Amino acid sequence: MLNLKPVKLMPVREQAASSLREAIITQNLKEGEVLTLEATAKALGISATPVREAFQILARDGLIELAQNRGAVVIGMNAKNIREHYRIRAALEEEACMLVCENNADLSAIEHCLKCSGSALDDDNPDQYSDYNQSFHYQIWLASGNSRLVNMLSELWNGLSMGLRTTKSQYAKKSQAEHEIIFSWLEARSSEDSALAMRNHILRSMNDILTRYV
Repeated sequence: MLNLKPVKLMPVREQAASSLREAIITQNLKEGEVLTLEATAKALGISATPVREAFQILARDGLIELAQNRGAVVIGMNAKNIREHYRIRAALEEEACMLVCENNADLSAIEHCLKCSGSALDDDNPDQYSDYNQSFHYQIWLASGNSRLVNMLSELWNGLSMGLRTTKSQYAKKSQAEHEIIFSWLEARSSEDSALAMRNHILRSMNDILTRYV
């Protein structure tokens, strides 16, 4: 079995924002729900400071409204917001793939994430997939060499885009297969093909999540 070494994840504030964004997008956090710093920090197992920063990121995105008592109220999402969110992500992640190819960037960290996620699925452990999924994308962003692009994508990340008609195992296997296609084009240094494969991956995720909005 492959030795599952640690993979590089986004900073804590972006991870907190991602967890909350995923909960809002999947409607596990409903419109009108009140979030407090203390309760959210406890639920996420982190300190209040990155949660406060995550609240600011989500407020800027229009997903929550900050309250005077240091908490926030969930505004929620709709199908139009979902499409806008994923199309922006698709455009930025396409660009990241093109830069990786054009710059002939080192692919070893990306390949490591792909192998780790594949090993986890071989061991029938889809629960580990979320971190490997995040790390695969994050390493592509880092390999692009564009720090502003990394920052923008980190603040858009929303975790697994699971629809209503799929299990975590089914989702992970589908996502892994798409990651393998993306990596094969990155390895071939085909900027257009890798960008298209990434776009298809992101828009497929969009269509999955939209099953929650019909």
